Amino acid sequence: MVSSPLNHLEQRAVFMASSRDIDKCNKVIMGLPMDSTTSYRPGTRLAPYRVREVSDAVEEYSVYQDRSLAEINFYDAGDVCIPYGNVVESLQRMEQAADCFLGQGKKLYCIGGEHLVSLPIIKAYHRHYPELVVIQMDAHADLRSDYLGEPLSHATVMRHVLEELGERRLFQLGIRSGTREEMMYAREKSNLYLDSFLEVLEEVKVKIGERPVYLTLDIDVLDPAFAPGTGTPEAGGISSRDLFKAFHELKTLNIAGFDMVEISPPYEKGDNTSILGAKIMREALLAF
Repeated sequence: MVSSPLNHLEQRAVFMASSRDIDKCNKVIMGLPMDSTTSYRPGTRLAPYRVREVSDAVEEYSVYQDRSLAEINFYDAGDVCIPYGNVVESLQRMEQAADCFLGQGKKLYCIGGEHLVSLPIIKAYHRHYPELVVIQMDAHADLRSDYLGEPLSHATVMRHVLEELGERRLFQLGIRSGTREEMMYAREKSNLYLDSFLEVLEEVKVKIGERPVYLTLDIDVLDPAFAPGTGTPEAGGISSRDLFKAFHELKTLNIAGFDMVEISPPYEKGDNTSILGAKIMREALLAF
């Protein structure tokens, strides 16, 4: 008998207000606890559990949207079981689980994990949504061809995404760090909005139109003053208020999937970044 990809999921904590009946839900939270290629400070593997655990500190009701999580149905599927040290197998398990949920007509809201975990989810989405485009909110371009000789890395993930989707189907917002080579590649292949965020959203929406969108949020797009709990903090970022404004601007797009990556609980004083992550997930579930 062939094992189901969903057999690789385990549940240790659940997000507030989530339903236990998946058949009633078209939205699914899935944790991707991998930080195998993190280059500076590891710890993002702990974020899926911690964000769920502290979600009780956040109200179910959003004052921004006048909606509550109690008004929607969403399911928390737990975390993909990661064979630590085996990057390829870890990514394959994530892709298989995502493909299984998408085949059931579900929409995924993922919690990483390092940013490389976005790649298998986007690959699965691309099979189900051939016209898919990706919006990347990030401090770093993540467009290197390799990092320390490794082609599969959190520093190369968006280059792989471009190779998967094709040129000009990646929209990069908030980027303020990268190599000269990455910037040259981005200007040739992607839609790079260097050190720009709210002011370019209208242009981004016009360019995307009605195409399905996967939104990937690296928490370090925020200034470390707002999100210190990350492995690669980068000064000069946006505020949490700017991020929520962007969500509400983008909810008119056809958002097909979402992930939030690079929260690293060991580098917090208190739980401010994880609590922010829970609030971000609430806003994404309600907005998209």
